[in-house]
Amino acid sequence: MPSNVIDRVFRTGIVSILRAPNSEGLVDVAEALLAGGVDIIEVTFTVPGAPRVLEQVAGRLGSRVVLGAGSILDTETARIAMLSGAQFIVAPTVNLEVIQMCRRYGVPVMPGAMTPTEVLTAWQSGADVVKVFPSEVTGPAHIKAIHGPLPQIPLMPTGGVNLKTAADFLRAGAVALGAGGALAPAGAISSGDFETIEETARQFVEVIAKTRAEMAKK
Repeated sequence: MPSNVIDRVFRTGIVSILRAPNSEGLVDVAEALLAGGVDIIEVTFTVPGAPRVLEQVAGRLGSRVVLGAGSILDTETARIAMLSGAQFIVAPTVNLEVIQMCRRYGVPVMPGAMTPTEVLTAWQSGADVVKVFPSEVTGPAHIKAIHGPLPQIPLMPTGGVNLKTAADFLRAGAVALGAGGALAPAGAISSGDFETIEETARQFVEVIAKTRAEMAKK
């Protein structure tokens, strides 16, 4: 399963990060994202009732989506997420115990790192993808700088990813993108504007496909 999960993440090219002050309507948000072509959904554990959200999304959408849990800070939370249906784990930091836990249960893990040393440490410790975070601080140039000497490490910038910057991050060497509010805006979530979320997802998918096609020609 782990390789299939990562393959799907790479193929879709974007992980939708669901972060909200409450869990109301997040299943509908996930469905709207899927309708727009984004089938990789990360529910952050800053959301109250996050385990229940994972269970609800899995129950409604099943294998049509790949579900992940984000903002995982410790092994206890990682295990709860796995038992609630998380197929991959995302962390904001390089927590070696969390990585080891994921390896133990065969669940892909994407720890967050910023410096080259952190990125390499995460990779050597068993990360499947390294989430470069916070990328809104450093931008695509940072991804390019890390990718140069460490081309073997799959990098996923998170933070600062939007429709204007997505192509630049991909050209810099990102294998996938992590996007939160730019993909599922807080206002659209709170107002139940699922049409906007679906359309935004569709636009991201189009940008990724177009950019990858252009890169393949070079």
